[in-house]
Amino acid sequence: MGVTVLTSMTTDEMASAWGREISSVRDEVLRLANLGKEAGLDGIVSSALEASWIRQKIGPSFLIVTPGIRPAGSDSDDQNRVATPREAVQSGADFLVIGRPITKADDPSAAFAAVLKEIEEA
Repeated sequence: MGVTVLTSMTTDEMASAWGREISSVRDEVLRLANLGKEAGLDGIVSSALEASWIRQKIGPSFLIVTPGIRPAGSDSDDQNRVATPREAVQSGADFLVIGRPITKADDPSAAFAAVLKEIEEA
């Protein structure tokens, strides 16, 4: 697995970290996903917002792990590119990373059950 762009990064932060102009997050994610595929990786970690583009360009066998998953109405915390569990599944994500919306919930079991229900209904 490779990591494309952290879900907490903005375009300006990417440009600063990469040391060059970034035209768009989507283009950079696709560039990195293609490099990963060419290098023989089984998949990548990427925002669900880019998952459908990755799926279209690279195909169904390339795994996509999506962090930054937030149930509707949840605080985005330090994440800049978030999606709901339903949106992530519908975008083609294979695995969802869901942390604080469950671990910081008043009732983590209920929060997990709600997320699971949303995934099952997607």
